[in-house]
Amino acid sequence: MSTENPVWALISTFGLMSLFAVGGAAAAVPEMHRIAVDVHHWMTDKQFADAYAIAQLSPGPNVLIVTLIGYAVAGIPGALAATLAMCLPTALVAYYVSHLLNRPSQSRWPALIQTALVPLSIGLMAASALILAEATDRTIAALLLTAVVAVSASVSRINPLWLLLAGGLLGFAGIV
Repeated sequence: MSTENPVWALISTFGLMSLFAVGGAAAAVPEMHRIAVDVHHWMTDKQFADAYAIAQLSPGPNVLIVTLIGYAVAGIPGALAATLAMCLPTALVAYYVSHLLNRPSQSRWPALIQTALVPLSIGLMAASALILAEATDRTIAALLLTAVVAVSASVSRINPLWLLLAGGLLGFAGIV
C-alpha cells in the first residue's frame, strides 16, 4: 500500500469511479475489483468476493460493496468516505441531468441515450459476474455451481436468496 492517506485514496478512487459507473455500483464491480485487489492490494480475491456476497445479501443498495471496501481499508472513516465519494458526485450529476431531460422538448436525444445505456449496463453487469466467478471458482464443483445458479436464476422465478443460501450451505459443507 502506498504512503498516501488511505481515506484520501478511497475518496479519489471512488469519487472518480462514481462518474464512470454507468448502471450503478453493481456495474463498476470489475473496476472495483481491479483497484481494490490488483492496484492497491487493499483486499485479496477472497476478501473481495466475501464483501460482495455480504453486500448482496444485505438489504439496501448495491453500493454497500463500496462501504465494505472502505471499511476494510480504513475502518469507519474509510467506510463513510468511500460511500460518500461513490454516491455524491453521481447524485449531483443525476440531479442536474434529470432537470435537463424533464424539460419539455421535441428532441429524440433523451430517449436515444436511455435506449443506448441498456445494453451497456447489461454488459457491465455481465463483466461483474465474470470477475466474481474468476475470483471464486477455483474448483470444478464451484464452477458447476456457478453455472447451475446462473441458469436457474435466468430461467426461473426462484428468489436469488434461496440460491445464495444453497451455495452457502454447500460451501459450509465443504463441497465447494
